Amino acid sequence: MFNHLLSLLIWLPIVGAIPVLLAGSSRPNAARWISLLVAIATFAVSLYLLPQYNAGDAAKQLVEDHLWIAGLNVHYALAVDGISVALILLTTFVGILVIVGAWEVIQVNPHQYMAAMLVLEGLMIGVFCATDALLFYVFFEAMLIPMFILIGVWGGPRRVYATLKFFIYTFFGSIFMLVGLIYLYLKAGTFDLAQLTALPLSMKEQTWLFFAFLIAFAVKVPMVPVHTWLPDAHVEAPTGGSVVLAAIMLKLGGYGFLRFSLPITPDATESYAPVVITLSLIAVIYIGYIALVQEDMKKLVAYSSVAHMGFVTLGIFIAFMLVRGNNNLDAAKLGVQGAMVQMISHGFVSGAMFSCIGVLYDRLHTRQIKDYGGVINVMPWFGFFYVLFAMANTGMPGTSGFVGEFQVILASFQANPWIALFAAFTLIISAAYTLYLVKRVLWGDITNPHVAEMKDINGREWFVLGAFAAGTLVLGIWPEPLVHLMDSSVSQLVTQLGNHKI
Repeated sequence: MFNHLLSLLIWLPIVGAIPVLLAGSSRPNAARWISLLVAIATFAVSLYLLPQYNAGDAAKQLVEDHLWIAGLNVHYALAVDGISVALILLTTFVGILVIVGAWEVIQVNPHQYMAAMLVLEGLMIGVFCATDALLFYVFFEAMLIPMFILIGVWGGPRRVYATLKFFIYTFFGSIFMLVGLIYLYLKAGTFDLAQLTALPLSMKEQTWLFFAFLIAFAVKVPMVPVHTWLPDAHVEAPTGGSVVLAAIMLKLGGYGFLRFSLPITPDATESYAPVVITLSLIAVIYIGYIALVQEDMKKLVAYSSVAHMGFVTLGIFIAFMLVRGNNNLDAAKLGVQGAMVQMISHGFVSGAMFSCIGVLYDRLHTRQIKDYGGVINVMPWFGFFYVLFAMANTGMPGTSGFVGEFQVILASFQANPWIALFAAFTLIISAAYTLYLVKRVLWGDITNPHVAEMKDINGREWFVLGAFAAGTLVLGIWPEPLVHLMDSSVSQLVTQLGNHKI
């Protein structure tokens, strides 16, 4: 089993979706329980990665390599480093919570909903494990199918529009990545990522490849100006779809930058890093102001996600300025570490925020902020969790939202104090739109009689919000285990940034 641990992680939820589907609509409880058991088993297997993975070794570990398409020299190649392990653990953790969260909420064909969630989980794990570029692309694209189904079938009134926009944006971006991968294959004769990283490329080649990868991964993050699909997808998606989209799928863009843009096109990335840094700062500041005027809770949190993911791309690309401009490897490492911690933290906080909105929507069937007010008077335990996650969203010390952003700001300051100033400005903006949201939803008198009839969270909701709260607080108070897990991998990546191909 140790030799095929990664394959087990990928295919367990995908194959596990089959008995869930076979349960059919006539046995919804059987489908729910089977899907939960599969999700728990997948999480248990992912935990087994920790004793099997040597965090002190930067090399790829738990390697699996089998010839897949002989004529094209394509391999079914899997391996992980500390970055991959952290993201896999986040994926399997969230996988349990979205199953539990949808337990009573999804009444129409729950077997199909649960099966789609399990397939999506397996495909996302595949992305984090693949070391063959074509295999990565297959997993990367295949994820669109279950998410397309989740939004299109169980989404809101404008779900068809949101689904098509989501699909067109993400598929359009991926086409450019495919063209870039085909070019690299024709030049190297392989899709192996390690060999593509070592492949010598001219500045012109690197530039074209950099922008091909940038378009693909910028859409996924999403970065300004290709972010407009995200608010629509979030608003129309069911709660579980929004949680997975925010907590996991957005991370695939940042992960792609680390696996493709930085190591394969280092010189072009250095040249165009200021462009990405500028777009990241625009996301951090401008999108924050857009969030401030939203009247739909989901849209506000969706724009908040764009702003917080701006810290991820900022931390990743500021490293080039620090390594090649300042020769400051320690600060560059701090920036990349901060980006990674921010990705994990955002998985907890954004997933929790969307779960809280789902709790309210299940009771009142509206996401308009104006329809609420005084909720804490009838739902005190919900109010406790909502305020906690709101504080984490603003980057309050002691929560996970503080750690990654603080690391990125510190790294940015050593590259350019002005960049750090603009980045730190988000702490003010995020506090403004998040606390304004909390004020209007939780505090004050109850003006809507339907709010007065709302019941506090039940045991199922307690479990979901409590699990997110535990992740948010543990990472905020004790981030060292996560930092240690990724330390060697981040150090190796930062060292590679200094390598030139021209």
